[in-house]
This record gives sequence, C-alpha cells and structure tokens, in this order.
Amino acid sequence: MDPLATALKVASSGLSAQSERLRVVSENLANAQSTGDVPGSDPYRRKTITFAAELDRASGGSLVEVGSIDRDRTDFPIEFMPGHQAADERGYVKMPNVNVLLEMADMSEANRSYEANLQVIKQARDLISMTIDLMRGQ
Repeated sequence: MDPLATALKVASSGLSAQSERLRVVSENLANAQSTGDVPGSDPYRRKTITFAAELDRASGGSLVEVGSIDRDRTDFPIEFMPGHQAADERGYVKMPNVNVLLEMADMSEANRSYEANLQVIKQARDLISMTIDLMRGQ
C-alpha cells in the first residue's frame, strides 16, 4: 500500500481515538458535581479510557483504537453538607471522584494530539496533490 495512504489511515485512527477521549473527558467534567439522589448513594464515577495498537494488515501500519472505557475505582471524596439530599445521617455526602484539574490537563493533551493528527492528514494530502501535479506535468 502507498505510504501516504498508510499515513492517512494511521492519522485518521488517531483522530477517532482522540475524539473519543475528548468525549469521555467531557462526560467527566459535566458530572463533576453529580451526587447521588438518596442518602448514602454513590455519585458519578469517573470514566477512564485506554488505547490499544492494532496492526492494519492491508497497509502494515499500526493503528490506534479505543481499548476500553472503564470506571475509576478510587474512593469518593466525602464532604460535609448536612442539608444535601444525598447526605447520610451524619451530614456527609459522597462526591464524584472527578478531579477537574486532571480532566482539564487530559483535555488539553487530547486536543493537542488531535491537532497533530490533523496536521499529518493535511501534510499527506498536500504531498498527494503535489505528486499528482508532477505526474500531470510529464
């Protein structure tokens, strides 16, 4: 297979993976304050995403794919909020295990990775166009 086509395929898989990562981060940020509905119930549990490499036999390129989307099993932080609907008998509420700073850093990294893959696609497209132009000139 053409190396430029392989580069396009690899970068495309990277775009897809980073897009899914941004979706997971967005869900985590949107639910950073989502507590349970009844006293003692568990709040939103942070999602995590892992990636896996997959060999594309047709092109020989190593593609990235979403390996799994799991739940973070770390403990929930507890805050004292006696008037809250999810407060237990002592007035404590389990809060989501979402660290907003960590999620923002993850979002920034995913955004940069997405942009890098997009640049690869743009560069490969330009090289393909230049190759076609050279072939027309002969």
